Amino acid sequence: MKGLLPLAWNRCIIRFSNSIARQKAALKLFKKLNMYKITITNKIPANEIEELIKMFVPKGEYELNVEEALANAQSFSVVFEEETISRPVTDFRQEDRPLADKKELKNAIKRGIYTALGRHLGKSLPWGTLTGVKPGKIVRELKEQGFSEDQIRAHMKDYYYLSEEKTELLLEILHTQYPHTKPAAEKSAGIYLGIPFCPTRCVYCSFTSNIPKKDDVERYLAALYKEIEYVGSRMKQTGWRADSFYIGGGTPTTLSEGQLDDLLTKIFGEFDLSDCREFTVEAGRPDTITFEKMKVIKDHGIDRISINPQSMKQHTLDLIGRSHTPEEILKAFETARSAGIGTINMDLIAGLPEEGPEDLMDTLEKVTALRPENITIHTLALKRASRLKMEDERYHLKHGEVLTDMVALSREYMKQSGYVPYYLYRQKYMAGNYENVGYCLPGKECLYNIRTMDEQETMIALGAGGISKRYYSAETRIERSANVSNFEIYIDRIDEMLDRKYQLLFA
Repeated sequence: MKGLLPLAWNRCIIRFSNSIARQKAALKLFKKLNMYKITITNKIPANEIEELIKMFVPKGEYELNVEEALANAQSFSVVFEEETISRPVTDFRQEDRPLADKKELKNAIKRGIYTALGRHLGKSLPWGTLTGVKPGKIVRELKEQGFSEDQIRAHMKDYYYLSEEKTELLLEILHTQYPHTKPAAEKSAGIYLGIPFCPTRCVYCSFTSNIPKKDDVERYLAALYKEIEYVGSRMKQTGWRADSFYIGGGTPTTLSEGQLDDLLTKIFGEFDLSDCREFTVEAGRPDTITFEKMKVIKDHGIDRISINPQSMKQHTLDLIGRSHTPEEILKAFETARSAGIGTINMDLIAGLPEEGPEDLMDTLEKVTALRPENITIHTLALKRASRLKMEDERYHLKHGEVLTDMVALSREYMKQSGYVPYYLYRQKYMAGNYENVGYCLPGKECLYNIRTMDEQETMIALGAGGISKRYYSAETRIERSANVSNFEIYIDRIDEMLDRKYQLLFA
């Protein structure tokens, strides 16, 4: 990391500018405020830069301003109270890349801000300057450009300030998933269908999920069936083929046995699934799983589900708003196996309230004893809509040290238990700036998960909150179209949702 800076002061102003006079004027305004002021004098998208700042400083303790660029404004200055340290932006350029390129300029600015805040706060981030959801794409693209593994390691360290541990994790995942990351055939698509209902709402949840009232589910399914009919018919007419199918939520098994059977019958009747390589249903909440529902799923030829305990500690389940017990988790797993389900994923979360490394290890021991084919270990991410985020704005920052131990222990334990990492993604407001990692027994990767993160295949999303992404292989370009998130509005505006699909996929 470049640019050693003083650590003693509790306020700073960071500027990318060539005007020291303007910096000093701004300093007078903020001198009495216990906050950071960060000003960028280049008109570039600031969302990624703000996400990086939030990994160091919670919202409300900094101010970010983006100003029009001055002529040749390529100096970098950090003001700590009465002292100014000025550096050219070129000090943060890597590999002689031109700063006239907006992407290169943005990354240079991010490296400068990372250096300034990191040195001032005495803190480093395991993912360095990376703020994107899909860091695995970067490693895969470098490999396809002919980089050796040692060159990839050097690039990730020097260009993104990535830790050695995270680079090795990305390379390990690349080895597992690379056979599945080739660009998909033209008009091949993964299909996602969302059921936005759950028995209760967890304190960390910001997804499109609702506790259903009377008739909500039937009204929603009626609208959803209309979208299924439209998309299925259009795909057949225009030659689109389903490569994978994933029913998520919410919790799809909130549906009754009859509703679930009707939904699956509708899907298999409207879509040509003859080329579909994988079909998954999230069973999610153990308290929604019955033998009859599992039998419905199996009878439709589906062999992959997800059961998501999050924790095997009763106190934690009570705290986060789960209405089931650890014993019900074990029973749900046995029920799915007895119905003939051959591939089961189980989701866990590191960093839940009042849990430490020993609690996560206890959960891992109990879950791996069941030998599910997939285990996904999430790091708690608190978005604005979650109740826990509203109650504690600094939660994701405060739990960083605890999570360092949790993440390290879980990775080693999964390796010793015979599981390999096969996909990874990150989210905003992740505690400790960590990641979500999917592990699998060898040969049991979830194709849909890999394809979604790799973004080299069109994804067609049905239902409230679904985001469809059309992939143009010749241009390596993606266009998006979203369904509205609120299920009531989705029902009222279903015809508009169909038109959005037409414009994106079938026009």
